[in-house]
Amino acid sequence: MNAFFYALVFYFRPMGRRGRKRVQLTLENIHLFDAGGKGKAVGKTEEGQIVLVTGAIPGDTVDVRVTKKKKAYMEGKTTNISSFSDKRVEPVCKHFGDCGGCKWQQMDYNQQLFFKQKEVSNNLKFIGKTEPTLTEDILGSENIYNYRNKMEFSFSSKKWLTEEQIKSDEEIDSRNGLGLHIAGAWDKVLHLDECHLQHAPSDEIRKTIYAFAIENDISFFDPREQHGFLRTLMIRTSLSGEIMVLLQFFEDQPKWTESLLDHIADKFPEVTSLLYVINKKGNDTIYDQDVLVFKGEDHINEIMSSYYGDQTLKFRVGPKSFYQTNPAQAFTLYKKALDFGEVTDQDLVFDLYTGTGTIALFLAQQAKKIVGVESVPEAIADAKLNAEVNQIDNADFVVGDMKDVFNDDFIAEHGQPDVVFTDPPRDGMHKKVVEQLLKLSPPKIVYVSCNSATQARDIELMKDKYTVEKSCAVDMFPHTHHIENVVLLKLKD
Repeated sequence: MNAFFYALVFYFRPMGRRGRKRVQLTLENIHLFDAGGKGKAVGKTEEGQIVLVTGAIPGDTVDVRVTKKKKAYMEGKTTNISSFSDKRVEPVCKHFGDCGGCKWQQMDYNQQLFFKQKEVSNNLKFIGKTEPTLTEDILGSENIYNYRNKMEFSFSSKKWLTEEQIKSDEEIDSRNGLGLHIAGAWDKVLHLDECHLQHAPSDEIRKTIYAFAIENDISFFDPREQHGFLRTLMIRTSLSGEIMVLLQFFEDQPKWTESLLDHIADKFPEVTSLLYVINKKGNDTIYDQDVLVFKGEDHINEIMSSYYGDQTLKFRVGPKSFYQTNPAQAFTLYKKALDFGEVTDQDLVFDLYTGTGTIALFLAQQAKKIVGVESVPEAIADAKLNAEVNQIDNADFVVGDMKDVFNDDFIAEHGQPDVVFTDPPRDGMHKKVVEQLLKLSPPKIVYVSCNSATQARDIELMKDKYTVEKSCAVDMFPHTHHIENVVLLKLKD
């Protein structure tokens, strides 16, 4: 078997860490020739054993400290690079290598696209057991920095210290930090001085909040001990210029809540939605929490060019709503999906996992009727408002867990679709949803996915009834290994 098969382990392996034995082994002069699952570089020992490596890219020759040893492959971390790849570029961020964000920032962007396309093709071939009739060229992002409209930062009373900091004589004044998690570590946060993922004023908002908290000796959250006031910070921006700031507090301290939020409102009057949550749970998810408005609106408005005509579509995005995090590239993604669907004004269309209804409302101007389904009630509420704001009256939205609501009764109520669009989360579609699609057998299914491995898994379950006519990868996340893929499935004769 080739390196690709071992790379697949990273998509489907169990995530538990207990019981692992520490491996004490160093490999020297391992040449890395490919990129594998989750962005790890792939090399081979002289004996032919596969090595999956972090901290390097294809083309590098490296020394590796082995962290896991299996019969078929090993995993490890780069300790030294003896020969540098010609695919390398200079990273722009001072935190590169420590931060868990942009793992491919040291790789030329065209090379990033090459390996992303290769991964999608391999997943379809080896997991999906299929090859598309037509594979279109990957669509890269015009903006490769400052492209995200949503960032979630974490506070920590015990910020992560880099190896450079530990080895230096630097005096650490405070262990409080505000930044992003170290890759794979839920309780380790790297404090950020800069971030190139979101445009202004994101950096300044984050720095201002941190400075105010340090100056006023406000406590930062300790995720292990479960105490501290400041927990998380979410910043959402939009192409319309609106900004949302949401602070999550672990403790209910009205004095500090009001002081901090007043400070943000005073320093950043351009913030149109200033929100907060008091979350005393063990985890920091907010979907089951009450979001409180301190100032402004309880949402922001995103805009996107319409697929049909000159109309600009507006989308209401709340703190719990899903919306593509690269809004400029989202138009490219949705346009490709709609091109594949070839929807006519006689078509009934289902949009599964509709979110705030972006694809559905794109389609509505052309289709006879759209029915969108989503499990998050707040997203469906936004979708209905989005339809109203955009004066679209041929789109219906249903809330519920897809595996439960997408059933025979649903079909009896809404009819037999001509085209189904599906855009599930990273885990892919539930097996019951796949079974219902096979039972329903629509002529066309357009499958949009942020995880081509689970997409390919679902396609393999449908290969007896459907052929993969087209596939096109769309890069929404420059400098990461993540990639979206759009596939057109057609019912066999």
